[in-house]
Amino acid sequence: MGANIALRLHELLYPIASVYDIDANAAHRLARQVGCAVATRPSELTPLCESVLTVVSDDAAMLDIFAESEGSLLWGARGRTFVNCATVAPATHIEVERRAHAMGAEALEACMASSVAQAREGSLYLMVAGERKTFERCEPLLRDIGAAILYVGEAGRAAQLKALVNMVMNANTAALAEGLGLADALGLDLNLVLDVFAQTGAESRVRATDGPDMLARDHETYFSAEHAAKDSGIALELARKAQLRLPIAEATHRQYERLKRIGLGALDKSAISELTFRSRHSDDDA
Repeated sequence: MGANIALRLHELLYPIASVYDIDANAAHRLARQVGCAVATRPSELTPLCESVLTVVSDDAAMLDIFAESEGSLLWGARGRTFVNCATVAPATHIEVERRAHAMGAEALEACMASSVAQAREGSLYLMVAGERKTFERCEPLLRDIGAAILYVGEAGRAAQLKALVNMVMNANTAALAEGLGLADALGLDLNLVLDVFAQTGAESRVRATDGPDMLARDHETYFSAEHAAKDSGIALELARKAQLRLPIAEATHRQYERLKRIGLGALDKSAISELTFRSRHSDDDA
């Protein structure tokens, strides 16, 4: 996602000073495409940039790049603005904002409810949280990478919304996989089933995006099963703190954790269908 945002900004003639990735090969590939330097550690990048966009995998990675120690993005950060796009816990975004402010910098969370293609073409749906003055200053940049920008309030609020989006999306994907798995067991024409779903109350966006992939067993990764497990887990932790039980989200989370256990976590979330088609799994997978 980060690389595709960078490519989009490069096309719009934004000067990209430097890139960093824990995968040095990926960083060098991107740097060649956008004509910039490669930072060997986060602290080398920050002094070169007015604004720093981050997209990382999880809370641990987020707290690491914003560590309160030498070598992190926070070194040389006075006057800089961080736009953080990762799906992590709301508390992590709040902590990153606190750390940034302590170093004289600003931070926004800009949670993405889109995928790789939208990042590349600049049509992301962005839920943004943080101080309003920081949002207003960054809004032109955000509008160059997003087709829809929604400011939702103080730090943590966008992450809460993103957790809800992914919780419901993951549950829809799991339900679709179960419906198609049952249809397969009944001997129904699965393409006909998808057509019927499209015209009835069973319709959802994942029917169009994931349904054909489930039939073809094409699980090229756009949003991985392990990320689905992580994001459903974030929502469940929010529910726990709110003293609320969410049995459907719990069941969905268990399914994605199961995919990880059997070595399919790196596949797209559509791979959850590998658990629901009788011909594709054994009871030993449970």
